[in-house]
Order: sequence, then structure tokens, then C-alpha cells
Amino acid sequence: MEYINFEKLQKDKEQLKNDWNSKQPFRYMCYDNFFYGDKAESILNMYPNVAEGTWDGTTYIHQKNKYQQTKFEQNSIFKSVFDELNSQQFLDFLSEVTSIEKLVGDEKLFGGGLHQSLTGAFLNVHVDYNYHPETKYHRRLNVLVYMNKDWKGEYEGHLQLWDMSKKVMLENITPLFNRMAMFETNEISYHGHPVPLKTPNGISRKSLATYYYTSERTSEEIVGDHNTLYVNTEGISGKLKSLNSGVKAFFERLFK
Repeated sequence: MEYINFEKLQKDKEQLKNDWNSKQPFRYMCYDNFFYGDKAESILNMYPNVAEGTWDGTTYIHQKNKYQQTKFEQNSIFKSVFDELNSQQFLDFLSEVTSIEKLVGDEKLFGGGLHQSLTGAFLNVHVDYNYHPETKYHRRLNVLVYMNKDWKGEYEGHLQLWDMSKKVMLENITPLFNRMAMFETNEISYHGHPVPLKTPNGISRKSLATYYYTSERTSEEIVGDHNTLYVNTEGISGKLKSLNSGVKAFFERLFK
């Protein structure tokens, strides 16, 4: 079953390629109506709440109230969707738009899968780990598809993209329903949603995340293996927020 609207993507391919290449200092793009409309509705209808399934909601200093799920039943709608996001057809399309050749997906969805954030959630601005932990391939692209209907600005949860050399926010992307955001992964592609969520009870921030890799990378882009690297874009309030999250993380581990 086809979920991604490939017909629409192919029609818009040149426009997307131009948009992608116009961005500085790192490349990114945003695209609405990524899945077929009825398929997007099906994905949302089947999206499990955090009380269902095997969600990992571990708190960290730079991350709070964010849940992740990567394992799905063989006949699950999410198994089918992520298979398609890792399919050769989609990999070829990504390569055509980004000019990054020989992309490979990640069937284990390391760091990706279903994401869901509850009120108070945040993820501080960061650059991602740069090598896959098992294959040691170079991480090259992030693709996020948001699943949030009737999202209001006061809920916060915007995806922020930053140029940290100038300490300037490049984009503040609203996580709207069926919206795909994509950006390259390198040492300057700073991103996150650092402002804590202000959603009412029963409303969460939902997204699907897939990351893409290559076995090689140009020599000038290669640096030593590192984990996620965080920065504070909020001053004193950001430090206090992370301190509170760190205390919560400490007590979570203590009582476990």
C-alpha cells in the first residue's frame, strides 16, 4: 500500500530541489501534504497514545516528556509506513532532490520511529550524532513528518533551525498535520524544539522520524565520532529548564 504521495513529489521535484539548494548555511526544506490525504488520516487514527505499546520516555538533561517507539508488529500500519520511508523508491527521490548519492535507510530506526511529546516537553537545540552506532555509516539526512491536526501557535513545539555561527534562528517550523521537514545532518545543522510544550491535556505533539546515511563522505566533512551536541539558545531560562530536567532524570534513574 502506498502512503507517500510520490506522484505529487515527482511533480514538485524541481521546485523542491531549487528550494533545498537555496538554503544556507545548511540545506533544508518543508513540504505539506506529504502522505496521501486518506492515508495520513489512517496514520493519525492508528497513532498510539503513550500508555499503549513500548514507548521509551526516558528523561535527559536536554530532553523531557518526549516518547519514542521503534518496534511494530509485522502487519502494523507503522511497519508499512516506515518500510516505505526506507524504500529504494524514496531513497532515490531523496538523492535526486539533495544530490546526496547512495543513501541508505535504517530498518532499526535508531533514534527515529514514532515520536510523541506531552505538555512540558522540549528538546534543546543540537547537532546530531554523526555515525550510525552499528554500521558506522555517516548520518546525512533527517526526515520528520508531523501528525498534528488543528495545531495552535500557543502550543509551541516549533522545529527551530539555527545558524549558530551568527546565533540566528533560520526557521521556526510549525509541526502541522501531514507536513514533512527535511534537513541535512552535518556539524552546523543545529535544530530542536527548545520551548516547552504548552498543550492542553489530551493533546500531544506527534511525528514520524527517519534518518538516512551514506557509507562515505567527502573528506572536508569528516570529523571524529561524537554523540549529540547541545547548545543553549535561551539564556538563563534555558539553563534553569535543563537543570530541572536533569533533577527529574536523576530521580528517574534513582528509583529504577
